[in-house]
Amino acid sequence: MDFNKDQPIYIQLVDLIKMDIISGKMKAADKLPSIREFAEETMVNPNTVQKAYTELESRGYIFSKRGIGYFVNEDQEFIDNLKVSFLENRIDEFIKDMSNLDYSKETIINKIKERL
Repeated sequence: MDFNKDQPIYIQLVDLIKMDIISGKMKAADKLPSIREFAEETMVNPNTVQKAYTELESRGYIFSKRGIGYFVNEDQEFIDNLKVSFLENRIDEFIKDMSNLDYSKETIINKIKERL
């Protein structure tokens, strides 16, 4: 796996797993790979994977069952809200970027409509 040198690897792993959840590749209550398996798969240190899993767990994206492993949050409403939040954040970033380039709201909306 190729990692960006400008961002800590564990954050990139967090983002990777979040995208798998948002995209539906990983569903509610799905079991994540073990720390060792994911470390081998991504070719990173197991401590880095542990840090990523701990971060995801602290944010509520995953939970652990002692002796069994880590699982995607079972609450489908949480996952649905995560997807909406992701969409809204991307839209906000896009609008900010286009506004910084002095595009009007009308131009932005018209260009989006052309693409849909």
